[in-house]
Amino acid sequence: MLVYNSLSRKKELFVPNKVKQVGMYVCGITPYDTTHLGHAFTYTFFDVLYRYLAFQGYTINYTQNVTDIDDDILRKAKEVNRDWRELGEWWTNKFLKDMHTLEVTPPTHYVKATETIPTMIEIIKVLLDKNLAYEKAGTVYFRTAKDTEYGKLSRYSREEMIKLSKERGANPEDPHKEDPLDFILWQKSLPDEPAWDSPWSEGRPGWHIECSSMAYQYIDKKLDIHGGGHDLLYPHHESEIAQSEAFTGEKPFANYWLHTGAVGYQGEKMSKSIGNIVMVSDLLKKYSPQTIRYLLLSHHYREPWEFKEEQLNEAQKAIKELQDFCHSREPARNALACEAGGGGNPDLPKDTIVQAPKEFLAAMDDDMNTPAALEVMHRIAESSSSKENANLRKMLGVLGFSL
Repeated sequence: MLVYNSLSRKKELFVPNKVKQVGMYVCGITPYDTTHLGHAFTYTFFDVLYRYLAFQGYTINYTQNVTDIDDDILRKAKEVNRDWRELGEWWTNKFLKDMHTLEVTPPTHYVKATETIPTMIEIIKVLLDKNLAYEKAGTVYFRTAKDTEYGKLSRYSREEMIKLSKERGANPEDPHKEDPLDFILWQKSLPDEPAWDSPWSEGRPGWHIECSSMAYQYIDKKLDIHGGGHDLLYPHHESEIAQSEAFTGEKPFANYWLHTGAVGYQGEKMSKSIGNIVMVSDLLKKYSPQTIRYLLLSHHYREPWEFKEEQLNEAQKAIKELQDFCHSREPARNALACEAGGGGNPDLPKDTIVQAPKEFLAAMDDDMNTPAALEVMHRIAESSSSKENANLRKMLGVLGFSL
């Protein structure tokens, strides 16, 4: 199985740290204004990756986080005059409901950042002891100058990194910083903000330390796969690498970095800040979950693409083609086979994937090429043999379709 590693910028043979065991961490939502189609694209892809690894016989520790405390959620809570915890709970529950409807398998661990604060404080203490961080006025910063490899993931120039960090919530002009690229590990809370006890101040964690801490606590010092949207590549994932490798002293923090492409709408990237978002809950009023899932998997996960509603109409026709096959020729046997293939459960018999068509396996082994895998399914649906019908059952399960 080959996967494209954003760190090396090439396809690499997938070899986990432990035999037949995979530690996979995927950055989750900040719970406000979710779930738009961009979110669904990311988490549906990682669901299929999880399912495919499970079919190949791997045991997967899949951890996903909820960034339930950060600047964005506090700002949004003030805008709508709601308690930040209540706001986060409401949007998190909405997101989980949308994912369940799309038949996305729940991760092994689904963790809120606020549940891991003791681990964050432990890591920050170690970084301070190693002189890789410093404290000013109750806020603790990571010393990027101590990391000669900072920027190895994004490969942006210093000027580009400063510009992007400002656009994505940091303050390069902070007078307490030794370097504009230094990032916050712990920040002193304002009087009206939530706060936790720490050796440095009544404060709250920085964005990047949250994910490093949850990955460390729930998986290990080293990950097999770290995933998320392409927009997280810098500064979030870049900074995760720096602080995690500095804390543990081990490299690499993650063997494979997988990033999903951006979903566009009306000529721009779908974004809460721009306001051009298409909510999954709105689409579900007109289209089936399987139709939406088909649309998402008809695009390669690394491919940026523009959403247009007519694409859903095409996906609806494609799903109907598979449904028609499932109930034709040999109705009882076909229906049973198709229903057995989906339903959100990857734990089918261990020999099922071995018997799947070589063309399907080749597509999935080539950096999870789901569009090519769907084409194989349609070619099989045009056939009428019982053997190929059984093969379709296996493929449906891998891609998460229950018809």
